[in-house]
Amino acid sequence: MSTLSTGNASGNSPWVAKFPGMRTDNITLPAGSGGVMSNVMLVVGAVFIAITFATGFMQLGGLGLKHALASFHVGAMTVLAICLGSIFFCMIFHLVNAGWAGTVRKQFENVASLIWIPIVMIVVVLAISVLKKDSPDALFSWMGSKALEDVVLQRKAGYVNLPFFLIRAAVYIGIWLALASMLTSFSRKYDETGDNAAAARVRWRCAPAMILFAFSTAFAAFDWLMGLDYSFFSTMWGVYYFSGCAFVSVTVVSMILGVLRRTGKLEGVVTKEHFHDLGKLSFAFTCFWAYIAFFQYFLIWYANIPEETAYYIARKSDGWEKLFALLMFGHFAAPFLVTIFRDVKKNPSAVIAVGCWLVFMQVADIFWIVRPVVYAGQSAQSTPGIATSWWLDGVGVMGPMLLFASFLVRKICSGTLVPLNDPRMREALNHKNYV
Repeated sequence: MSTLSTGNASGNSPWVAKFPGMRTDNITLPAGSGGVMSNVMLVVGAVFIAITFATGFMQLGGLGLKHALASFHVGAMTVLAICLGSIFFCMIFHLVNAGWAGTVRKQFENVASLIWIPIVMIVVVLAISVLKKDSPDALFSWMGSKALEDVVLQRKAGYVNLPFFLIRAAVYIGIWLALASMLTSFSRKYDETGDNAAAARVRWRCAPAMILFAFSTAFAAFDWLMGLDYSFFSTMWGVYYFSGCAFVSVTVVSMILGVLRRTGKLEGVVTKEHFHDLGKLSFAFTCFWAYIAFFQYFLIWYANIPEETAYYIARKSDGWEKLFALLMFGHFAAPFLVTIFRDVKKNPSAVIAVGCWLVFMQVADIFWIVRPVVYAGQSAQSTPGIATSWWLDGVGVMGPMLLFASFLVRKICSGTLVPLNDPRMREALNHKNYV
């Protein structure tokens, strides 16, 4: 079988004669690329995180630890969504033997390999929450001893209890780290050998792995997002969070490839045909997110069960209704009307511009879920308004995202931008859309 090697005497792939885009200078970045940018994002992200926790622990400006933790949790869960979605797409590409994705899959793998970063962030949130469980700063109110007197929590005590909660968290983390390790290790083997048997093995392993991924992602969303308000429940919640994971991950990878193309790399390797397919995936999950979000809201409104409707009532009052409206327009209507056009999906510059908005909308979605919990049950007059707390929300969310972006830039710059020996690379390099 013909394979692409890491290079020959001239430093280029032996397939350059057939695919000029596979020359070394087109599929790698110069040594030291991204170093300054990565360091700046690392320092700024670390400073933002330090400000967030210093503000919370020192109660600066009347803003407590619960507020700081919630803002940080928004950023951590957004980064987690990006990584989980990338794991999902890597496994899907293997399962369906997607030849066209050969030249774009490496960037999904780069993102997936960094899932340890949001995991560390969430462990920090959970650790502080456990330590502060009996204080007003508890982010997960059900952990406190006073909450045990609530009849609703008593009915859910078989599932909503601290030991089982921590065991489940350890299981989720173990599954995700194992999946990311499996995908990246097989990718390395492709680059070394181009073995068809290795491609078949990873495809078979991804089938049961997808089941583990689905359950772990759904139950993590139940525990770490829906569990912030233990009286609320929705059987659609796991799919709701998953739709956001798929939506934001394909957006981030499209932006990465768009930036690489704008810098002159991957010419003839990642073409407008690949951007078109990534755009179709983004468009599809825009619609899927809207479908799940609407029917979750519709069924809860129609059933009119107090434990469920209270969740939406709190998010349609005290100013939160503006964010509710923004999500309807910005997370669905606007991207639907923009990405429906082929020229937008095929243009790297347009992909970057639209992608920035879509990532912002995913942050807004998680913010809308998490942030109202901080002052739940308090009157609007007694809580700090957005005008006085926006800076904490901003640094709390941006800190984790900048930290993740710093490591991602380093990861992208550390190796080749596409797989070298993937058995499906020939199909990827010849990819053409007919729809």
